[in-house]
Amino acid sequence: MNKTLETVAEMMAVAARTAPKAAGADFIEIKVITGADVKLLGNEMIKYGKEQGKYNYDRDGDNVRRSGAVLLLALSDSEPIFQDCGACGFATCNEMKEHFSEGDEFAGPLCAWRIIDLGIALGSAVKTASLFNVDNRIMYRLGVVARKLGLIKGEHVIGVPLSITGKSIYYDR
Repeated sequence: MNKTLETVAEMMAVAARTAPKAAGADFIEIKVITGADVKLLGNEMIKYGKEQGKYNYDRDGDNVRRSGAVLLLALSDSEPIFQDCGACGFATCNEMKEHFSEGDEFAGPLCAWRIIDLGIALGSAVKTASLFNVDNRIMYRLGVVARKLGLIKGEHVIGVPLSITGKSIYYDR
C-alpha cells in the first residue's frame, strides 16, 4: 500500500499546484516525504512539544509517526498582490513588508491573499485524498516542526499526513 499512498500524495501535490492563486502568481512550495523522514518528523514533533510545553504535539507527532506519507505545503518568498487592500492589517503592502520578521513558529505578517492561496491549495489537496479514500488531516503543528527541521522552505508551512488503515488514525485521538 505504500506505493499507492505515495501515488495519491503526488496527485495531491498536483492538485495543490494547479489550484487557483491570486493574481495568477504561485508562491506555494510542495514536498512529499515518506519513510524515515516521516518518522523523524513525528519524533521531533513530540520532542518540540515537550521542550516548549506545547499542547498536543505529542498526540499529533504520534499520528505522524504512524503515517505512510506526509504532504508539506508552504508559502515561500511570497509577495503581496500590491493592491493596498488592508486585509493583512496594514494600510499598504509596503507597510506590511516593513514589519516582516521571523517569529517563533512562522514568519510574517503575510499578505492575506497569499494565505488564502495556501488554503485553497490545501483544500484541493485533501479533496484529492478524499477521492481516493485516503485518510488525512491538515496539521498546523506538523508545519511548525517541518519548518524548523528545514524539510521545506517557507514562511508558513502546513502538513497533511496520510494513512490507509481500517479506521482513520487521525480521529478518536
